[in-house]
Amino acid sequence: MTETTAVADGITLTDEAAAKAKALLDREGRDDLSLRLAVQPGGCSGLRYELYFDEREMDGDVVKDYDGLKVVTDRMSAPYLNGATIDFVDSIEKQGFTIDNPNAQGSCACGDSFH
Repeated sequence: MTETTAVADGITLTDEAAAKAKALLDREGRDDLSLRLAVQPGGCSGLRYELYFDEREMDGDVVKDYDGLKVVTDRMSAPYLNGATIDFVDSIEKQGFTIDNPNAQGSCACGDSFH
């Protein structure tokens, strides 16, 4: 079982995901960026995740500090992401950030979109 760093407004960031995001920011030499998780219309299942580094802060953002890493979610996406877990997987089969969202009623085969 993966340990978690913290839970903020229902979003959990694992230790592995936090360490990888921090390493990516350190490599870029940027300390002004946040990890933004958002939900947008699109994808083959109706909604798709967006996970990216962002220098902006918007009105209504939910911001949480995970041991030096800011994770930001806009207020429209937050209800869709309550209880979601962001992890980082590094295996032979897959490498990258993953999002496990209990609010998703179904998802596509690639795991990038849900409904």
